[in-house]
Amino acid sequence: MAAVFPTWILIAALLFEAAVVMGSFPATLKLERKIPLASHELELSQLRERDRLRHGRLLQSSSGGVVDFPVMGTYDPFLVGLYYTKVQLGSPPREFYVQVDTGSDVLWIGCNSCNGCPQSSGLQIQLNLYDPGSSSTASLVSCSDQRCSAGLQSSDSGCSAQSNQCSYTFQYGDGSGTSGYYVADLLHINSILEGSVITNSTAPIMFGCSVLQTGDLTKSDRAVDGIFGFGQQSLSVISQLSSQGITPKVFSHCLKGSNSGGGILVFGEILEPNMVYTPLVPSQPHYNLDLRSISVGGQVLSINPSVFSTSNNQGTIVDSGTTLAYLADEAYDAFMSAITNSVSQTVRPILSKGNQCYLITSSVNDIFPQVSLNFAGGASMTLNPQDYLVQQNSIGGSASWCIGFQKIQGQRITILGDLVLKDKIFVYDLVNQRIGWTNYDCKCQNELSYYIFIQ
Repeated sequence: MAAVFPTWILIAALLFEAAVVMGSFPATLKLERKIPLASHELELSQLRERDRLRHGRLLQSSSGGVVDFPVMGTYDPFLVGLYYTKVQLGSPPREFYVQVDTGSDVLWIGCNSCNGCPQSSGLQIQLNLYDPGSSSTASLVSCSDQRCSAGLQSSDSGCSAQSNQCSYTFQYGDGSGTSGYYVADLLHINSILEGSVITNSTAPIMFGCSVLQTGDLTKSDRAVDGIFGFGQQSLSVISQLSSQGITPKVFSHCLKGSNSGGGILVFGEILEPNMVYTPLVPSQPHYNLDLRSISVGGQVLSINPSVFSTSNNQGTIVDSGTTLAYLADEAYDAFMSAITNSVSQTVRPILSKGNQCYLITSSVNDIFPQVSLNFAGGASMTLNPQDYLVQQNSIGGSASWCIGFQKIQGQRITILGDLVLKDKIFVYDLVNQRIGWTNYDCKCQNELSYYIFIQ
């Protein structure tokens, strides 16, 4: 329970849990994270490949109220990972499912003239195409629009001199891509302000209308209507809403680690007394943090600090769209050696399809050490064994647990994915350019009260 701060505006946040009611707010929204496969026997190599494609999807570089969205998918590291949410756009409003992506900035939707947009989805959702001609509030965005000019600075927009139309082309590292033009229309939102839920409110936003999709974006197995960029640049929806005074420029999540999934995702700051914060590395396109060292069992590993330094092609990124977690070569080798040495007398190490695993007959918490990721400003992120191990299968009476941290060959990049982020409150405070977290049992939502500080 958070303390009461009488000089702040505190409001209760909706819990994204089916059939939960907090106060007078109906909370019928369910946070789910991933899509079930036919079998749980996914290999770590398949998870790595899925994350590789996800990392390719990180775009290659060359005081208001709180808004909530229903987020779907379930957390399980052995299921295909995808956050997606539902947005309503236009007049009359139409619903669209979009992937939540902290690695890009722009909200874009497949449009009625789209070439390569999937017609069906393995997520068992109804796909829709946006038609600006059918919305009475839609308008095209010209090259002279200030928002288009702002997007040019972050490479989020371009301009066709022939048509005077603001456009975009996004090429992703996995070979997929999308291009289209920008439109302005109404986003329909639920806004929470001073204890009241305001329904059917709207906000004008600028978003992309995709007319071409290539590569994996054309596949139907995990198809959605578009991508919802949660980045920091001016064309992200969170930046647009905060500039209009509709929401604070901060969002938070708490993701359940259990197979049932669930959690909280809000445009606002979750207040908890044990939060620690570290600054965002400035002038970076993603959510980069300054990782200084890694400790295993209280002992700082001998890793050259330059391994974690941030530049155009290296650094530490927080990415909720990545299933596992990834370390640079030097850091990975030191980490693996420390873990194996600490448990060598109590567990049987095995190699399973090239992955370091361990056969155990008791709880991993009784055997494996805690790990600490130590960041600038003195902030540490404590990882329990389930935050760096994944259970692969059972052999006889033993469980096979494998290291979930993977090595990124030849690159000094650290990526903190869902394996690390789960069962923690995370706050992305873009006003103060910092990210905060605290360990939290996110599945105990029925027993909790959350409060949000309106900046």
